[in-house]
Amino acid sequence: MLEGYIFIALTTLLFSSMEVALKLIAGRFDPLQLTLLRFAVGGLFLLPFALRGMRSRKVRLTGGDIGFFAIMGFVCVILSMTLYQMAIGLVEASIVAILFSCNPVFVIPLAALILKEKVRRLTILSLVLSIAGMLAIANPFHLDGNAVGVALTVLSAAVFALYTVLGKTRSRIGGLATTSLSFILGSLELLVLVIVSRIPVVAAFMGRAGLAAFAFIPLFKGLDLSTLPVFLYVGFGVTGLGYAFYFLAIEKTSTATAAVVFYIKPALAPVLALLFLGESITPNTLLGMALVIAGSAFAFAGNRRRGPG
Repeated sequence: MLEGYIFIALTTLLFSSMEVALKLIAGRFDPLQLTLLRFAVGGLFLLPFALRGMRSRKVRLTGGDIGFFAIMGFVCVILSMTLYQMAIGLVEASIVAILFSCNPVFVIPLAALILKEKVRRLTILSLVLSIAGMLAIANPFHLDGNAVGVALTVLSAAVFALYTVLGKTRSRIGGLATTSLSFILGSLELLVLVIVSRIPVVAAFMGRAGLAAFAFIPLFKGLDLSTLPVFLYVGFGVTGLGYAFYFLAIEKTSTATAAVVFYIKPALAPVLALLFLGESITPNTLLGMALVIAGSAFAFAGNRRRGPG
C-alpha cells in the first residue's frame, strides 16, 4: 500500500506541474504542433507497459478495437488537448489547471447517460460545489480578455470527460493500453492534419476563411536546446511517466484512491504557478480552489463508499 501512495504522490506532482511546464514553452511552439509531439512521445513511452498489460490480461485486439482507439485519439488528442493547449496560451496556467480539474463535473452526466451509472447524493453535491468553483474562478461578470481562454478550457474539460467515459466501455483492454494506443493513433491523425495544412491550396483556403492558425502548421519549429529540457519533461515526464505512475497507483491501491490525484491538483497547481511563473492567486481563485477541493472531497467520499475498482 505504501508503494501505491508513493506512486500517487509522484503522479500528483507531475500532473500538477503540467500547465506550468506548458506555459514556459507555449510561446515557442504552435499549439497543434506541441500537442502532436508531446502525445506521440508520451504514447510511445507507454507502449511497452501497455503491451505487457495486454499480455497479462490475455487481450487480443480486433479491428473494432483499433477503430475505437482511433476515435478515442481524435476525441482526446485532436479535440480536447488542442483546445487545452490553445487555452494555455491565452490565460494563466493556474486557471487552466483548476478549471480542467473540474472535468469530473462533465463525467457525471455523461457516465449516467452512456454507462447508466447511478448518480448519488454525494455526487450531486460534488457537482454543485465544482460548478460553483468554476464560476468563482471564471468570474463571468469580469472576464475581460480571459473569456476565450476560459471557454476553451471548459470545452476541453468537457471533451476530455467524454474521452474518460468512452474509455470505460473497453475496460477489458486496460486503462494503460487504452491511453497509450489512443495517444499514438491520435498523434498520427494530427500528423495527417499538419501535413494537409502545409498544402498550398489548403493553407490559402484557411487564410481566406480566417483560420490562419491552421495553415502551414510547423512540425519541429521551436525545438532547440533552450526548449528541449522542458519539452522532454512534458513528453516523457508528464505525459509518459505521469500516466504510468497513475496506473501503477491504481494497481497498488484502487481507482477511487488513485483519483485523489485530481482532487489535490487544484490546490497544488496554483502554488506551482505562483512559484515558477509569478502568477498571482486572486481572492476569486482562492474561493474557487476551496469550492473545487470541497467538491472533489465529496466525490472522493462517494467513490470510497462505492468500493474499489
